[in-house]
Amino acid sequence: MVGMKAQILTATLLTAFSGALSAADPQLLNLVMPDAKVLAGVNVEQAKGTQFGQFVLNQLQTHDAQMQQLVALTGFDPRRDVSELLVSSDGVAGSKTGLALARGNFDIAKITAAATVAGAATEVYSGFTILEDPKNKEAGIVFLDATRVAAGDIASVKGAIDRLKTPQLLPAAVTVKVNQWSLLDAWGITTVPPDSLVPANAPGAQNPMFNAGKSVQAAAGGVKFGALVVFSGEAQCDTAQNAKTLGDMIQLLINMAQMQANLDPTAAALIKSVTVTANGNLMKIQASLPQDVFQQLIQQSHKKPGTNGMGMGVQPRRR
Repeated sequence: MVGMKAQILTATLLTAFSGALSAADPQLLNLVMPDAKVLAGVNVEQAKGTQFGQFVLNQLQTHDAQMQQLVALTGFDPRRDVSELLVSSDGVAGSKTGLALARGNFDIAKITAAATVAGAATEVYSGFTILEDPKNKEAGIVFLDATRVAAGDIASVKGAIDRLKTPQLLPAAVTVKVNQWSLLDAWGITTVPPDSLVPANAPGAQNPMFNAGKSVQAAAGGVKFGALVVFSGEAQCDTAQNAKTLGDMIQLLINMAQMQANLDPTAAALIKSVTVTANGNLMKIQASLPQDVFQQLIQQSHKKPGTNGMGMGVQPRRR
């Protein structure tokens, strides 16, 4: 029972620090592995200043039982105590290597005590205590100070500790992309082909849309909260022709979705807002909805089983 408690607590802490998918904090960026190929971030503090951001954070409280358990055990609430999140990985399909970094306010003693009582294992590395799952010790979390925490596989966590003392910068091209997209509230980039991140035997890996995306060499996207919730994304293809082909494929899917007769008004509004453009080897896509309309979509998705998570049983469409 103790081992199960520790496993749940450690997993919940890891989820809190890595899934709460924002101008990226340079101090956090310095802790990222220098060979990172995939990065994503969330400016939680910035999102809290918008009605829609508060709505999303409240959804975490309503629908995540483990989150509630974490709060009960430690008093730590990611929705309140985390101001920024940054996650990264080496971009290798099937790899278990990854690092989640967060900035916020952490009661290290209380959280560590709760984890220890629950049976979590501890390892001291270079003067820092890493909390680990006692069963496999493959993943852990470490509080670097009262405002920064790192979580992930043990090797990545230890690497972050090393870089705390000896920072290693990301390649200049990656830093430029991060600085560009991290102006949004939530964002993500990959500097490697997205299809390389998916195992060859993954479900749906052979569908036409996936094959059309094999020309993509790098991609990025993000969302900006506000009176309008605006989604933006781009795909850098190997040739201008392939960028146009990919855009045409997405446009076709949008047109097909527009012909669906069973769309509810909110889903139809989202699909109608989508625009796709191609400029050289860059394909861009954007969509927007008033925040109250988007909230309706999220609420509908919780009420309609079998939908795609957006309250729709259809594919996206474009204007």
